[in-house]
Amino acid sequence: MPSRQRTFRVEAVVLRHQDWGEADRLITLFSRERGKLRAVAKGVRKIRSRKAGHLEPFNRANLLLAQARDLPLITQAETISASLPFQEDLVRIGQGAYVLELVDRFTVEEEANAALYTLLVETLERLSQSDAPWFEVRFFEMKLLDFVGFRPQLFQCVLCGEAIQAQDQFFSCALGGVVCPNCAAAQRSLLPASMPALKYLRHLQRSSYLEARKAKIPAEVQKEMESLLQRYLQALLERALNAPQFLRSITQLPGNQT
Repeated sequence: MPSRQRTFRVEAVVLRHQDWGEADRLITLFSRERGKLRAVAKGVRKIRSRKAGHLEPFNRANLLLAQARDLPLITQAETISASLPFQEDLVRIGQGAYVLELVDRFTVEEEANAALYTLLVETLERLSQSDAPWFEVRFFEMKLLDFVGFRPQLFQCVLCGEAIQAQDQFFSCALGGVVCPNCAAAQRSLLPASMPALKYLRHLQRSSYLEARKAKIPAEVQKEMESLLQRYLQALLERALNAPQFLRSITQLPGNQT
């Protein structure tokens, strides 16, 4: 844990906030320097607050915090990049909220993860302007799993260790990877994993963003990949995620299909 100083500065993305007391807010941040933090922003619910606009979800800001008895206090905030692009598009709000929720759920307080912070910042920037939000989110999911220590095994069977052959396989959320047809007979709760879905999941896992972006993934394969990844993520968390349900509801509205 970082040494305690009376004041400290961080660069952070606002993950969420909630009302705190009569005029304050409890802000959950993911920072480059200290990982996830909770801090109190005094008086930001007042009309004349100067900090309120800097502390909205999706915002990235430079912050000065002061140690207090329980939680640090945000004493200064300066926006680096704002949430405006997300406010204008319900689908982007849903995709962005899902990304923030995953970071919140998969991290613990005051454990720095610079690689994940960079991934989060880059993903939010891409989502704010990309015409392919589905891809941006799937790429984020695969890299997040790497950075938090839950990289799925996609190249060898997790039971027998044999290399995966070019045929349909199975996926085990409990075991964290692919199960070959020979081993699948004795297992329960396996998900079918088609050869095309595995091919593109592998591509996302081992490729840089620019290399992965070149893939042309058929719509039916996209649906299977999304389902597999979300089932795995929710199994790891042992609870349902909120943002996917919201996203499904808004994408069913006319004009919002991705």
